[in-house]
Amino acid sequence: MYPLIAAVLAATLPALYFEWFYGQHLEPVTTAVVFGVGILAAAFILSWAAEVAQMDVSRGLALAVLALIAVLPEYAVDLYFAWEAARNPEYIHYATANMTGANRLLVGLGWPFIMLLFYLKFRKKQLDLDPAARVEISYLTIATIYALFIPLKGTLTLWDCLILVALFGAYAWRTAFMEVHEPELVGPARLVGALSTGPRRIVTLLLFLYAGLVIYSSAEPFAEALVESGKVLGIDEFLLVQWIAPLASEAPEFIIAALWTLRGDAKLALGALISSKVNQWTLLVGTIPLVYSISLGAIGEVPLDTRQNHEVLLTAAQSIFAVAMLVDLRVRLWEMAVLFGLFIVQFVYPNIRVEVSIAYLILALGLLVPRWRNLGRLMKEGPFPRRAA
Repeated sequence: MYPLIAAVLAATLPALYFEWFYGQHLEPVTTAVVFGVGILAAAFILSWAAEVAQMDVSRGLALAVLALIAVLPEYAVDLYFAWEAARNPEYIHYATANMTGANRLLVGLGWPFIMLLFYLKFRKKQLDLDPAARVEISYLTIATIYALFIPLKGTLTLWDCLILVALFGAYAWRTAFMEVHEPELVGPARLVGALSTGPRRIVTLLLFLYAGLVIYSSAEPFAEALVESGKVLGIDEFLLVQWIAPLASEAPEFIIAALWTLRGDAKLALGALISSKVNQWTLLVGTIPLVYSISLGAIGEVPLDTRQNHEVLLTAAQSIFAVAMLVDLRVRLWEMAVLFGLFIVQFVYPNIRVEVSIAYLILALGLLVPRWRNLGRLMKEGPFPRRAA
């Protein structure tokens, strides 16, 4: 345990050194590696602190705030691109790429990975979710339906920010009235959680602060280095920004979810990833036009070109298929295999976004027709319950 903690902390040091003490510029690829590793290590530290903090933070606040903390590295990179886009329109492409990549990676890779582990461990081809999962699924449904209109408008505006951030706020408020099963701490989080109350809170706070410092120091050089690395290596920098940055920030969350699955709590693991999807699909998307307008110094609209519109459409279509899978609270191995297969297809052949989007929508319709009765119950017990759950 201690070697792991030491290794993760050591991985953050080069990023801090080269940002604050080294007076020269590194090569773009080297810079991307150094600061990418720093963000990855900081994401692990954040994940440990977020787990331990659940012992001291109220349930509602934990779900609202800790969900944000879990994806802070992703926000840092994406909102940097949004900030710079006000000065350089080229960065609008990168903000969209990072946002859509993070969403599709989480659903297309993270969810099937958990299902695969569940099958390999327990030899079961179906995972039944708890009824409480209807809350996350219902808010994901609403956010997805709204996201379908974004490509039709061709812009991200402050109205989108208002609606999506309000939706996240409603989700956080709704979950405050739910009974939350706190996961058993694993790995370094268990080590910190075993401390007495005072030292535990101090160590947790220090972990948050240190990880925040590393992320703050790494976000700008990492984002810029990805763009420059693409130009140097002759690789589409849009694709580097879309997949490499989210992979670095999502990896710790995937690993923790995998550990929960192997320990016999696949429902909790998948539920955590569904919650992260709600977070990204509301708060992350919604804050892009806000940060853009603040940087611009005026109310602004983030314009989306044809490629970006197709990216948002593909992400929304994938989300609709994901909702169709989850609406009856049963996750089947073959459905996850289809989800993963289509993700790989659009990853290998990025120019067929519209075709893959249509495939997602057709498959979603095929799933929803026999399950349509579940939609009514989803909304009754999700965002609009008759009584607190």
